Amino acid sequence: MTNGMLTPWIAGACSRVGARLEGMRPLLGKGSCGRGSLTLLLLVILVVVPASGRTSPLNKPATSSWSIQVQPVRLVNGSPVFFRVAPAVRVRSLTGKWLKHEVLFSANARNKTWYGLAGIGLGTAPGVYTLQLTGVTPRGEEISFEKKITVSHASYPSIAVTVAKKFTEPDNQQVKQIDQGKTIKEEAFSKVTGERQWSGDFRAPVEARISDVFGTQRKFNGRVLSTHQGLDFAVPTGTPVSALNRGTVILARSLYFEGNCVVIDHGLGLLTLYLHLSQFQVKEGDRVESGQVIGLSGGTGRATGPHLHVAVRWQGVYLDPASLLQLDLPPS
Repeated sequence: MTNGMLTPWIAGACSRVGARLEGMRPLLGKGSCGRGSLTLLLLVILVVVPASGRTSPLNKPATSSWSIQVQPVRLVNGSPVFFRVAPAVRVRSLTGKWLKHEVLFSANARNKTWYGLAGIGLGTAPGVYTLQLTGVTPRGEEISFEKKITVSHASYPSIAVTVAKKFTEPDNQQVKQIDQGKTIKEEAFSKVTGERQWSGDFRAPVEARISDVFGTQRKFNGRVLSTHQGLDFAVPTGTPVSALNRGTVILARSLYFEGNCVVIDHGLGLLTLYLHLSQFQVKEGDRVESGQVIGLSGGTGRATGPHLHVAVRWQGVYLDPASLLQLDLPPS
């Protein structure tokens, strides 16, 4: 409305409202207000009350929303999961709940995005599951969001394997060694850190043919059934083995089943394990870079012959290494 149109509109409004106020004078009582007071009241009403059907910009609701991207596109039991989250407002911290596990996130200040690595156990049934996100704003206010995510079913092969009898029917001394190995691993796994150490894509530890995949159901010597929780590479003894990504060595020891074993903590609850090595090239506590040689392949422990077994573990859940190697991940 232009200034030329506004003046007659105000004048007409004043005339109509003024007439009503004059009619109210008896109700207000003698001496309660004169014409000057009525005019002032009219002006206050015109200034304070906005035009009908308009919304004040100060009261306009926020239209921003959460953005959540998930890799891989098709999730199955055994998959690692990468969450890329952009909250609706700026937050100073972000945590999540996924399949009864806490998801730890790291921030990218440049694009206000948060990154989290998680997983889906082999025993997870197909269905729709909820990712619960909770953020804390710089003012200390808590905000939350939920996203429904579909998990499909993956089928894995089954094979028969023949190994030395001591690995399927251990004697008392060997059982003691097995128990000692379990204690050592439990202690190492308890040292994982919440801070992100990995940066960018995870890379294959060797360039070689894959001899056995993750999730294979194995029957040892026709009697013992187990699940293959890693990825096997067909390499001869003495092949250099590289770290899949940057991290800290939390275990470098000889164990009964695993043989010479290295475990690397990549942060955010994610570990990689390298089994059956013939030699160590790192020690516990070492910081390693992606692609750094950590040992030489071999056939130590429960192995049918020389090869490299690589496993991926997230908060006690073993995940498919091949799927992790295919994720497109951001640098730190």
